[in-house]
Amino acid sequence: MVAIVSKVSSLDAIVAEIQGFLRAQTPSAWVTHALGDLPTLLIDHANCEYKAASTGMSLVSRYRDRPRLQRLMARLVREEMLHYEQVLIFMERLGVHYAPLTASRYARTLRDHVRTEEPGRLTDVLVVGAIVEARSCERFAVLWPHLPDALGKYYRSLLRSEGRHYQDYLALARETASETEVEERLDIFLELDAQLIQSQDTEFRFHSGVPAV
Repeated sequence: MVAIVSKVSSLDAIVAEIQGFLRAQTPSAWVTHALGDLPTLLIDHANCEYKAASTGMSLVSRYRDRPRLQRLMARLVREEMLHYEQVLIFMERLGVHYAPLTASRYARTLRDHVRTEEPGRLTDVLVVGAIVEARSCERFAVLWPHLPDALGKYYRSLLRSEGRHYQDYLALARETASETEVEERLDIFLELDAQLIQSQDTEFRFHSGVPAV
């Protein structure tokens, strides 16, 4: 019993840390819409896991001279591809057929604000990675109690890995620039995240804003 309580408390601490890091919580309207459109939620979730792995591989390929980045991103890529496979399995079980979806406004907007020249580019990519992983973790936390039993348990199980990915990205960002610069970039991207999450969005996606319906 002690181990179970400890495990639950650890997950609660992860969610609390994420909520303290982000500047806006997921609106209830998004949760309601997500629960009514599980096929789109799962398809875009699978896309997000694939893209997260792709981002990790891109960092591995581009920054071979950073040993710690190499190790952490190698682990992240393995985990994200496992999650991709697991979401595909849930899609099959639930009879959800893959359909192409346009990229979310959320990812596109954050990416558009990433600096193009080094070393600023690396710092921004890592900062954005931390925020995206934190937002994913926050969304898993608000979704899992309301989902069908097996899917809900799975989303709850992702809290730990997504929380660690957020921490890894943030730690790596702080190794690439001064604390002042990292905080300045965090301020910019966290404000963007909050605006995108709280404003109306014409398309429903895993990281979209309030559904405009």
